[in-house]
Formats: sequence, C-alpha cells, structure tokens
Amino acid sequence: MNKRLHTFKYLFFDFITAFFSWNLFYIYRKTFIEPLKLGYEVPIEFNHKYYLGIIIIPCFWLFLYYLSGYYKDIYRKSRLKELAQTLFTILLGSIIIFFVALLDDQVHYYSQYYKLFSSLIVIQFAATYIPRIIITSITNYKIHNRKIGFNTIIIGGNKKALEIYQKIENQAQSVGNKFIGFLSIVEKETFLLETKLKRLGNIQDIKEIIDTHKIEEVIIALESTEHKDIERIINYLEDKDIVIKVIASMYDILTGKVKMSHIYSTPLIQISHNLMPIWQQQTKHLIDLSISLLALIIFSPLILFLAIGIKLNSKGPAFYTHERIGQFGKPFTLIKFRSMYTDAEKNGPALSSKYDNRITPFGKFMRKSKLDELPNFLNVLKGDMSLVGPRPERKYFIDQIVEKAPHYLHLQKVKPGITSWGQVKYGYAENVNQMTERLKYDILYIENMSVYVDFKIMIYTIIIILKGRHI
Repeated sequence: MNKRLHTFKYLFFDFITAFFSWNLFYIYRKTFIEPLKLGYEVPIEFNHKYYLGIIIIPCFWLFLYYLSGYYKDIYRKSRLKELAQTLFTILLGSIIIFFVALLDDQVHYYSQYYKLFSSLIVIQFAATYIPRIIITSITNYKIHNRKIGFNTIIIGGNKKALEIYQKIENQAQSVGNKFIGFLSIVEKETFLLETKLKRLGNIQDIKEIIDTHKIEEVIIALESTEHKDIERIINYLEDKDIVIKVIASMYDILTGKVKMSHIYSTPLIQISHNLMPIWQQQTKHLIDLSISLLALIIFSPLILFLAIGIKLNSKGPAFYTHERIGQFGKPFTLIKFRSMYTDAEKNGPALSSKYDNRITPFGKFMRKSKLDELPNFLNVLKGDMSLVGPRPERKYFIDQIVEKAPHYLHLQKVKPGITSWGQVKYGYAENVNQMTERLKYDILYIENMSVYVDFKIMIYTIIIILKGRHI
C-alpha cells in the first residue's frame, strides 16, 4: 500500500472538484441571481476577482479538510462517517464563504441569499463527495476481499488467541487484518495457535518484530489468567505508532467500552492514541509551523549575534547536536546553541545542574533566558518536535527512568516540545530521581492536551523567562 499516493488521490480530486464547483457556482450567480436585481443579462466576465477566487477558494477547502482530519488514516474510512464528515465540513466552509465573500452580492429579494447559500452547499457537496465515495468504496472493496491489508500480529497463543484468529479469518468480509504471526508471553513447547500461525517470539521481542515485519496492528488475546499482563504489554507498545486492540469481555460490551466500526467485525476494544480531537491536532501542528517560522525570521539577527558570541567566548562549534528520542520512540537530532565546553561529557553522559562548571559564561546567560534553545525551532519545522510537549531525553537516561517509572513511555505518544508543563512547574532536572519526579507533570499534560492548554504553557513560559527564573 502506497499511503502517499493514496492521500494524493484525495487531495487531487478535492482540489479539482473545489475548482470546478466554484466555477459552476460563479456561472450560476451571474446567470440566475444578478440579472433579477439588475433587470438585464449579466455577461460572464473572468476578471481579477474571478481569478482570485479560483486560487483562494480551492486552497481554503483543502485547508478546511486538513483541519477536519480527513487526510489522516486514509485506509480505515467508514463511508457513513465520511458522508457525515464531508457534509459537516462543507456546511461550515459554506457559512464562512457566504459571510466573507457573498454577503455583499446584489440580490433582488432577500430570499435569494438563501438560494445562494443552499446552491453553494449543494454544488460543493455533490462535486466533493462523489469522487471521495468512489475512491473509498474501491479501497474498502480491496480490503474486504483481502487484496490489501494491514500487517497484524496476535499476542497470545492459546484458546482465546485461536478463537479470535478463526473468527477474523472466517468473516464473510475482511476488515483488513493480514496475520503475520503471533507472540507468546510465556515459554512453552507448543501453542494451540501454532497450527494456524507462525510463532515469531515472545513479548520481549515485540519492538524488533514490529519494526522487522512493518506491523500496523496488534491484537492482544490473552487467557483470563494472563490479564494481569495486559497493562505491561500496552506499556511496551506505547512508543509505537500502531493500532492496538484487546479482546472484549461481556462486561466491556455492556459498559460501552467496545465501539463497533464494522458491521462484520469481531468485538474488540481499540486503544486510542488520539489524545486530542483531530481538528485540534491539526491546529496544533499549524501553530507549531507558523510560530517557528515566524520566530526564526524575527530572531535571525539575534541568532547570528548568539552564534558569534559563542565562538568568541569558547572554542568549538556554535551549535550543539545530539541524538534524542522523539514520538513513538524514533530518534532524531536535536539542535541547540552550545552552552557547555566541548569536552563537557568526556567522562560520559551527565545532566546539568544549577552550578555546573561545564557551562560557559556565555552559556549561563543563554540558559537563563532559554536562548540556547532557539535552534529548536528548526526541529519543529522538520517535524521532530512541537512547541509544547515533554522535553526530549537521551536514550541513556530514558532507560534509567523506565526502570523506576515504566509509565514514562506514555510520554512518547506525543512529540517532544521546546517547553513543557514539567519545565514550567518543576524546572530543569539535575538527576534521574528529579526527572522521575517531573514526569507526573508531563503525564498530567498529555492526559489534558488541548490547544488552550498549549497556549497557557507558552504564556507561562514567556512570563517565567521575563522574570528571569530558570526553567
């Protein structure tokens, strides 16, 4: 499956249909609405307003579709949800276009405003939804008929694992699971599921297996006596961008934990990675990019000044780069201004402290005002970081933290940030114990994530910097 090509199909047809529908709507206005007011036929002129419209309007629609999250998870679309999402987005977009661009149109009767508004919705919806439903239906047909699927493993190898495998495989219509094998949580000579699937290893091998086989979905099917291991398994998987499902009990079904997404699917509980509504996720991403780009432009003279200051103050490069662990456990290269002497870690990795003699005089000035982290905006533009999120750590220290607090891996659900709730409330950590203590604030942040909370943290960060407090 080529995800980029499939996404491009939706983007291409959404742009073309937005272009087509605006042209059709423009002709409708000139042919049926304006002549009633003016009393004569209005020639269809392709003036500067027309050309401006056919550029801005399609881009506006793509932006709105992006914010709605339409282009996420493109292979797992429900046609009913797609219908509702398309209709709601077009209704919202039409309201915006009407009040921004159409309210000053010349009309003979006030009721013609209703005709303008309703015709805009009908034309835009029909043009947009028809290509979408065709593409989605073709994709769903291929999934249902097992022509394409999602690489899946089962955790568990006994009665319940065998039952869930057989139920999914014997469904009249596939929901896309392409089974690669199974993992056990205990060592045994034989497993019931071995007659159907290959045993790939045990739970300790899961991360390597996911990477090797490009696994997209994991189904946890443990026996009743093994349920205590579910939390441990989910902790193992927190830093992986995969779909996690757990077999449901009747209690889970009755309490509403099981949400049906396919008529023919087996009841399973899906562990959600979405900590924010899709539109807020997309808005957060746009804010990250916009503010980072603006900051790099505005502060470019300051960046040049700091780079020169670092070079004059101590020997070595102006910038410091080091590997950090990002979202879903993926490593990336962090970019900062160098605030320590070049041989600061000759004796091995070590956290900085308030009176750290490895920090240069100029570095102390930068750290107090957080200016050493200005290059982090480049990491945000690259997509490795966000403006707000738990601070990225080195694997060396993460391994130590996880020994004390396994739930640290929950932080890897989100992108690391330039500033965080942990830094605002706690500040820099000087050792692993303090990093573990700060963890509770970052866990609190990801459990309450929103654009509003991000703005609060950014405002608090600015206030703290202006007051000269060290964070």
